Amino acid sequence: MKIKRAQRYGFCSGVRVADIKVRRFAAKGGIGAILGQVVHNERVVEEMEKLGVRTVHSLEEVKEPVVVFSAHGVPSSYHEKAKALGLEILDTTCKFVYDIHKESRKALEEGAHLVFIGDPSHREVVGYTHDLTQSSYHVIASLEQAAGVDWRAYGSIKIFYQTTLNAEEYEPVARAIEAANPRTSRADTICYATKENQEAAMKLAMDGEVGVVIVIGGKHSANTRHLFEICSKLKPCHLVQGASDLEIAWFDGAGCVGITAGASTPDYVIDEVEKAISLL
Repeated sequence: MKIKRAQRYGFCSGVRVADIKVRRFAAKGGIGAILGQVVHNERVVEEMEKLGVRTVHSLEEVKEPVVVFSAHGVPSSYHEKAKALGLEILDTTCKFVYDIHKESRKALEEGAHLVFIGDPSHREVVGYTHDLTQSSYHVIASLEQAAGVDWRAYGSIKIFYQTTLNAEEYEPVARAIEAANPRTSRADTICYATKENQEAAMKLAMDGEVGVVIVIGGKHSANTRHLFEICSKLKPCHLVQGASDLEIAWFDGAGCVGITAGASTPDYVIDEVEKAISLL
C-alpha cells in the first residue's frame, strides 16, 4: 500500500519544548513529579516514568523536591501552593496557553464577562477558570448551552477558545453569543499549530487517492480526537496510540493510506505506525 502523511502533523512547538525540558531535567539527575501528564500521550508518560519523573494528580502527592507543571498550564494559585509546600517548580506551560491567561485577566480587569469555549474538565480550561469567581465566567461546550444563557445581562463579553479545538466546529457557538450581545469580542487563541494540523488533516482526507486515514495519538488528547473527527467525516478513519492497535481488516481494498498525528505524538511513534502499515 502507498502511504501519505499529512503536510503538517505531530509535535507542536509547545509540546516539543515541554518534552525537551523534562528530559534535560532528568538527564541532569533531577528528581521531580509531573502534575498530570506532561503531554496527553501515554507513551511519553511511560518514558518520563522510566527517566524517574513520575506522574501525580495533586500537589499533595508530590514527595520529590520539584513539581513539573505541564504544557497545559495550571491556575496561578497552584504556583503559590507549590511554593508553600516547599516545592521547586519546573514550568513547561505552552506560551500560547500563557497568552490566554494574560489576556483573560486583562479582559476581566476591564470589566468583561469571560466565556471559554471548550471542555470544562480539560486541564487547560481548568487552569483558566479555577481561580475565578463563578459569576465572572462561563465555560460553553455546545450551542444548546449557549442558548441557555441570557448574554444580554453582561456589559461586555470576551470569548476565548480552548487552544486544541476545531474552531470551525464551534463557530456557531461564538456567533450565537455575539448575536445575543453585540458588545462581544473574541480573543485569537487557537494555536497556529493546531489549526495547521487540522487543515492538513482535512486536505489529506479529501485526497481522492487516500482510501483510509489513520490518526495517531493519545487517548486523552483533545487535539488528536479533533483530527479524528475531521477525517472520519470524509473517509474511513481509525485512531490508534501505536502500531499494536492496527487491524489488518481496516486496509482491505485501500490502495493508499493517509497518516496524521496529534500534537502530543512523538515522531518515533509515527514512524513505528508507518512501518507497521508498510509491512501489512
